[in-house]
Amino acid sequence: MAIGLIALFLVYNFIYKNNVDLKGKRSAYIYIRTGAGYDEVLDTLYKRKIIINHLSFEQVAQKKKYPSLIHAGRYKITAGMSNNQLINELRSGEQDPIKITFNNIRKKEELAGKLGEKLEPDSLQILNAFNNETLLDKYGFNRENVLAMFVPNTYEMNWNTSPADFMARMAKEYKLFWNDDRKAKAKALDMTQTQVVILASIVEKETQAESDKPIIAGVYINRLKRDIPLEADPTLVWAANDFTIKRVLNVHKQIESPYNTYKHKGLPPGPIDIPSVSSIDAVLNYDKNNYLYFCASPDLSGTSCFAKNMTEHAANARKYQNALNKLKIYK
Repeated sequence: MAIGLIALFLVYNFIYKNNVDLKGKRSAYIYIRTGAGYDEVLDTLYKRKIIINHLSFEQVAQKKKYPSLIHAGRYKITAGMSNNQLINELRSGEQDPIKITFNNIRKKEELAGKLGEKLEPDSLQILNAFNNETLLDKYGFNRENVLAMFVPNTYEMNWNTSPADFMARMAKEYKLFWNDDRKAKAKALDMTQTQVVILASIVEKETQAESDKPIIAGVYINRLKRDIPLEADPTLVWAANDFTIKRVLNVHKQIESPYNTYKHKGLPPGPIDIPSVSSIDAVLNYDKNNYLYFCASPDLSGTSCFAKNMTEHAANARKYQNALNKLKIYK
């Protein structure tokens, strides 16, 4: 009888006794890479020195058939977990999702880099997906305009989300964003959804003043309708690939690039950033005005001065340039 009780006690301890020590922390995360085998999982756990009794863990793992039920992912574990709790967590496949937020992204390489810091795939694997013409064609995009597919927001997803699955998720979010109302407004503008995003990306970089966004969108739409080059300074900054530029000069206007909207009429081939929702909606709900020009306000408040003709614009531009000169901002 005593021997039986002792055996039961040992079995109970093996299965249900605390076997996770997080060195004073309440919780931690375990990352199991895609394709990892049982030995690699053990190596991950033991290197972290969080398993108190290795033998009991492995015996319970074998009993619960965990070696054949390994799921890749990110799992949250808590201090004081038993072997039973830990193994149930790991073999469930129910990951603790991560939150991914992206905004103010200028280039796809930058987005790939940010995602590579959060997800299991590295930045090169993600960038390859952004450049995969077959995959992009599936969603109606290409290498130049792929950023138009991504709506800035905070998203929850699993750590081991593949590049292809990430693209599928973004395509789903894109469809949700482009509801019937937004699609109808784009159609009324005689613009595709991608063209709206491209214009919104320029508006985004022209101002941080939300009240000015619809007015600036109206200026650019007026220029498009009249077949006048957009002459948008942010496109020159993008073409120069120098985002430290604070003052666009004549030399920048000579850059040979399809993104040079001083040399080329119409919209550039892709967005110059991932625009905010407010910038996209500013284009869709643009201010119907008669302005053809604008420049930053000389008070450097972040707002703009608008003009209907070149004479008015030249006067506004001189005041702004003088303000920059006083601050010794020459480039």
